Amino acid sequence: MKLHEHQAKEIFKKFGIPVLPGDVAETPEQARMIAREIGKPVVVKAQVLVGGRGKAGGIQLARDPQEAYEKASSILGMSIKGLRVKKVLVTQAVTIKTEHYIGIVMDRDQQSYTAMACAEGGVDIEEVASRSPEKIAKFTLDPYTGFLPYQARGLVLRAGFDPPLTPKIGSIFVALYSALVANDADLVEINPLALTPTGEVFALDAKMTIDDNALFRHQDLLQFRELEGEDLLELEARSKGIAFVRLEGDIGIVGNGAGLVMATMDAVKNAGGRPACFLDLGGGSREEKVREALTLLLKMPTLKGIFINIFGGITRGDEVARGLLKVHAELHPAIPTVIRMTGTRAKEGLALLHDSPLIPVEDMEEGAKKIVQSCYGVFKE
Repeated sequence: MKLHEHQAKEIFKKFGIPVLPGDVAETPEQARMIAREIGKPVVVKAQVLVGGRGKAGGIQLARDPQEAYEKASSILGMSIKGLRVKKVLVTQAVTIKTEHYIGIVMDRDQQSYTAMACAEGGVDIEEVASRSPEKIAKFTLDPYTGFLPYQARGLVLRAGFDPPLTPKIGSIFVALYSALVANDADLVEINPLALTPTGEVFALDAKMTIDDNALFRHQDLLQFRELEGEDLLELEARSKGIAFVRLEGDIGIVGNGAGLVMATMDAVKNAGGRPACFLDLGGGSREEKVREALTLLLKMPTLKGIFINIFGGITRGDEVARGLLKVHAELHPAIPTVIRMTGTRAKEGLALLHDSPLIPVEDMEEGAKKIVQSCYGVFKE
């Protein structure tokens, strides 16, 4: 779950990370009132769950309350990457001497978190990462010890920060890690982390995403959830208890068990295919859940074919077959569907599918080749 900048900043403040005063406005008049309360020049910032707000004109400086009103009027209602701006953050403006970047991300390759720091921050951090990746210093954290102060200071030094800044930014880094762990986040970023001419450091922006699987532990954060910007099919799947993740390909991958689904995706990829999704029916799926899952999958407009890989344990092959037959009777899908089924009542299930349009195969590799060939006409040897 992504958080808006103003929501992430509220969490950051609780952990002692310095942020500038400000508040959220949904109307230009509210923006003017907030600017009047701050009593200094402000920045009016669009609150949408995508990046690139500044380049799209969604972040503007206002020198007085009337200008804050005007800037909010121009930003509210604008579209940024397909999302309409419904609220703005009005926050105090400061003079910036230098901009920096710090962040911590879940690193699945390292099976831990990786902290990253760069002395060059701001809107062009992605360009820095591609042009000069050596400027971004990284450190993989030990989940047992966390992020120790001396480790944070060492990372800041390696990233090229001025040595006098090391203690201050190191402590912010440690606080950022504490905020991440306490809220089960998988990403926290401050970009830019700004240094003022007077030597103060502020988080001018804040980015935070929470692990959806941990939200049951954070009922206070559920109020922040906004459906706009989320994948509607993934939301529908979640509401039905179906594990579904949309990908960028065109072959739907269905299985029962996360490991089996991932292995099936790999097999299709190795055969030259492009997986369109990860869809895990889970263990013990009954006929109706199979029907719901396939009905949802067929809503993907780019789908060219489906590969269903079932290894029956507590999942019964005949239940899966009945669910598939229902989908074909109701929706009459015109795309090829390959099925590999083995295990509990697999013979009975395959017998039910005997006269159906589904294409049975003996093993996963054969199925991967068959669906790729059916979708594209050829497969990679």
